[in-house]
Amino acid sequence: MNKRIDPISLEITWNSLKSVADECFITLMRSAFSTNIKERHDHSTAITDSKGKLIAQAENALPIHLASMGGLIQHILDEYIDNINEGDIFIANDPHVAGGTHLPDINMAMPVFNKGELIAFVANIVHHADVGGAAVGSMSGGLNEIYKEGLRIPLIRLYKKGEIVHDIFRFLLLNMRLSDERKGDINAQIAACRLGVSRINDLIKKHGVMYIQTVFNEILSRSKKRMQIAISRLPDGDYSFTDFMDDDGLNTKDIKIAVKIIKKGKTILFDFSETDSQVEGNFNLTFNATQSSVCYSLKALLDPELPNNSGIFDAINIEIPKGSFLNCLAPASVALRANTCQRVVDVVFGAFINVLPEKVTGAANGANTSAVFSGVNPLNGNRYVYLETLGGGMGGRYTKDGKDGVQVNITNTSNLPIEAIEMEYPLRVEEYSLVENSGGAGKHRGGLGIRRTIRPIGHKCEFSGVGERFRHSPWGVFGGKPGKPGKFYLKDKKGKITNLSSKSSGIYTTENHAIIMETPGAGGYGKPKDRKKEDVLEDKNSEKFSQNYIKKYY
Repeated sequence: MNKRIDPISLEITWNSLKSVADECFITLMRSAFSTNIKERHDHSTAITDSKGKLIAQAENALPIHLASMGGLIQHILDEYIDNINEGDIFIANDPHVAGGTHLPDINMAMPVFNKGELIAFVANIVHHADVGGAAVGSMSGGLNEIYKEGLRIPLIRLYKKGEIVHDIFRFLLLNMRLSDERKGDINAQIAACRLGVSRINDLIKKHGVMYIQTVFNEILSRSKKRMQIAISRLPDGDYSFTDFMDDDGLNTKDIKIAVKIIKKGKTILFDFSETDSQVEGNFNLTFNATQSSVCYSLKALLDPELPNNSGIFDAINIEIPKGSFLNCLAPASVALRANTCQRVVDVVFGAFINVLPEKVTGAANGANTSAVFSGVNPLNGNRYVYLETLGGGMGGRYTKDGKDGVQVNITNTSNLPIEAIEMEYPLRVEEYSLVENSGGAGKHRGGLGIRRTIRPIGHKCEFSGVGERFRHSPWGVFGGKPGKPGKFYLKDKKGKITNLSSKSSGIYTTENHAIIMETPGAGGYGKPKDRKKEDVLEDKNSEKFSQNYIKKYY
């Protein structure tokens, strides 16, 4: 039986593992071809143990990817357990058969061996700008089957015993619009995997296999215990909340997401049984996407410094019927699942409003407002695809206003600078600003949304945009007012404005028109101009703070 490791040595080794994940993240970012990775950082890197348990995720990685990488490893173990070799690199993206969350996110994993023994996996996931399919970037809100969203990649080996499988690579690239860019980004993923394997082997040489495996187990058990302690401090009881998605881009409107949280002792159950069934449009979630959203939400509320790993998953129970909007079955369409993940976070936060009033916020922009511009660059005749997901307002907080124009909750991508857009694409950014008065009023107001106006230069361009919180405004809490919904517009040279749908696809425009995108603001916290509750801060460190706060003021 492995000996326990003293806390100081464990912390040092834990930070070494995190640094490996971080170095892989930076390597991928700096090696990539597309702006979505090298500028916006829409990727994640991680280390798992030999059983597929997530040990460490890069600091700047995306919470939405939490369960996806572990899901990939589990499929590798299920299908190839007796046939995993040193030098293999596995690749997949399919949410229904390979642990993915949507097709643009291509998962990759490479095993780490020591003297023939499987020790760990190094994994990464990248949101590619295009993976084929009926719609450029798979961002249209009108897709009704996963077959239309792009190339479905089951779990396959891209490298076998260190040698590339050329037929597989050619097959992948042939089905993607920008094959050179995809080749560059996939090669960046390969480089990150190889670097991670090398760094883990260095740690094994330094400390030994048994020590590293003990560290893995300690990290997981301590994370689980820490989350259970945080859960045990919540009052026992049942908490519920319901919110709605605007629509599915096709026929269904007001899609209900409902949660009932049952907390007893150190156990907690998130029951989504009352959520609507899966829909025809592409906003459905697979179970692992919902799991990532729930785990992020509880971590953010109870212990933000807790490491992102499988220990969190092990402390939380989730029930969702199969065929639900949040646990869909094939061939359900899932391309725009990030918008739904954001709403899951809102619903979980909403359920805790009266339990953790000092931790929850007004509803954030609650979306992952997506914009895709594509066409042929008139300067070189090459096809281009510009993909971006825009931030918006963050909800008003217990002690301060919400942040303006940021990515929130389960997304963690960066702003794409105007300079990068205009250097890489035949597009002009005419305005990049905050949407005035889009944050809900409150004692602490909600954050402001973003306005971005883009005009194609010298060519005909196709625009597809998908927004949420365009009908259902981000709600405020404790008397805070709702934030302003988002909008898409078309503006001609004379300044005439035409409203576009929140799920717009196949909008063709030239330099005679510009596309205006406004993202939602966020809800406020507390009644506007209410300054009577400042003394509550004095009780902030009390274990019974939440209950006292409710009794005293509400």
